[in-house]
Amino acid sequence: MADTLRNPTDPAPEPGPRHGVDAPEGGDAPVASDRPIGPMARSRAVVARAEYLVRVANGRAWDLSDHVGVRLEMVKVRFLPTRVLSGQMQPDEDDADDWRFLRKPAVLGFVALLSVVVGASLASSPFKLEMPGTWFFGEPTTHNTSNSFMLLGLVAVYGGLVLFMRVWYGLMKALRRRPGVPMHYLAWMLVLWSIPMLVVAPIFSRDVFSYAAQGEMMSRHINPYHFGPGILGAGPYPNPVDPLWINTPAPYGPLFLMVDGFMATASLHNELVTVVLLRLFALAGVAVIAWCMPKLARAHGRDPGPIFVLGVLNPLVLLMLIGGAHNDADMVGLLVAGITAAKLKHPVWGVVLCALAAAVKAPAALGIIYIGWAWMGTGVPLRQRVRPLVSAGLIGAAVMGALSVVSGLGVGWVANLATPGTVRSWVAPATGIGMGLSGLLHSVGLDVGPGGVLSVTRVLALGGAVAASVYLLKVSDRVGGLTALGLSMLLFVILGPVVQPWYLTWGIVLLAPVAMGRLRSALIVLSVASPFIGLPGGKTLLDQLIHSNPLAVAAALLVLLGVLVAPLGRWSTAWRDDHADEEPGWYVDPAPAT
Repeated sequence: MADTLRNPTDPAPEPGPRHGVDAPEGGDAPVASDRPIGPMARSRAVVARAEYLVRVANGRAWDLSDHVGVRLEMVKVRFLPTRVLSGQMQPDEDDADDWRFLRKPAVLGFVALLSVVVGASLASSPFKLEMPGTWFFGEPTTHNTSNSFMLLGLVAVYGGLVLFMRVWYGLMKALRRRPGVPMHYLAWMLVLWSIPMLVVAPIFSRDVFSYAAQGEMMSRHINPYHFGPGILGAGPYPNPVDPLWINTPAPYGPLFLMVDGFMATASLHNELVTVVLLRLFALAGVAVIAWCMPKLARAHGRDPGPIFVLGVLNPLVLLMLIGGAHNDADMVGLLVAGITAAKLKHPVWGVVLCALAAAVKAPAALGIIYIGWAWMGTGVPLRQRVRPLVSAGLIGAAVMGALSVVSGLGVGWVANLATPGTVRSWVAPATGIGMGLSGLLHSVGLDVGPGGVLSVTRVLALGGAVAASVYLLKVSDRVGGLTALGLSMLLFVILGPVVQPWYLTWGIVLLAPVAMGRLRSALIVLSVASPFIGLPGGKTLLDQLIHSNPLAVAAALLVLLGVLVAPLGRWSTAWRDDHADEEPGWYVDPAPAT
């Protein structure tokens, strides 16, 4: 009995009789023998008896603790909800079918975007157009706005943006550590995260109101290549248009203007309904990107999970393309579809789709050039590339020409391609350098107009982008065709006359399936930083911090700090995978594309 109750950590007792004290074969405690014992033996017997009692007490304490632990587990299973018990357990990295941890980033991302919606919908929000009748809610009933909730709205928007960036980056890290996520989980996450961006008024830009006005012009048979929206006079369509574009002809391709005019007609010339349809059109472009991205990833031997997060669940895609309802979503969607078709051995369809993308916005024509260049495969001499390159150009020109004729608009959009350059922004290096150089010349007494200096710096920057793109095309066999195309698109944006955050999606989405190492890090930095650069609420936020109640400012800063440093949970750091930082080629697709 003593041995059975002994604590496993105690040393084993020595066998046999111990100095005049014998343990009977069937007894539980040591008993004295018949031999006479002296005082020394008697004291040893007392010590042995004490050791025995300690061992018994220790063993019974261990039994009692085990019994209590089992009872507590039974109580937890009996009374706690199942969802609580499941949430306490982290999925084991060997359990390939357990993706429950995705619920946490999905909900956190939705909450973050919902915060942006609430903040942007408050009165006097600088993130949307404050004009009666331009959205279903959140707009002032009169032209007099109130500043009472300005600080609250700014904190809600910036706090939501910070939280969303953290969730997005954490999700990408988690899926890199644990590859093989089923794509339908991420597709449902895209649906969930798109809902707030479909509900809120057009944010961060007023371009969609220009689209709507140009669509109304098309429905009235007014050529947008010849006139600006101001020709419509005063009314619900031209009133929300930015004054910078009110008299500016459209720079968009004939395909987009045809769809634009159809939407104005289908809405029965209701400006608000036209804006809603244009946002749904942008959502369709994002859906095309989401459909093609896993195919491109698998074609390049990459795990589609983190690539889908980088290219589709990207903050710029959700906030700018869907939230701002920009037609860049349709251009990028058709361009990615064309590149995917060419990668899957359908180059003719790839050229046609890229031509349709260029009929939305002209920069997508680069896709036609790259498909023609790679038509015969890699390692082909330049002489053998000329014929497929010319063939791709003729197919693209035929598609563009047919659309120009069918739309009745002609090719006037070519002359309007410089329209975005009307904006002068320090964010664009070519424009910023030109404006700074012009100011410097004026400070030293040289009377040189800023327009001339800007023209020189912009032409030089554009020439640099062209030269770099030609070089990338030449070495595309070595660096990869998709990498070269994506870098070329980014160069035309960064070295262009104006840099808008949503322009960066041209290159980021294309580079997502092939980016790794420093290039991937650069894409992440661009995706996180760009929504904050030139955000319309930045100056207003600083003004509010300066002139508001110090206690309110302190509370707002504490909230933003809490959002920045608060732990999001173990879902982004719970797994480690040996392949997370390896080069492409380690991923084995269970169902490769045919």
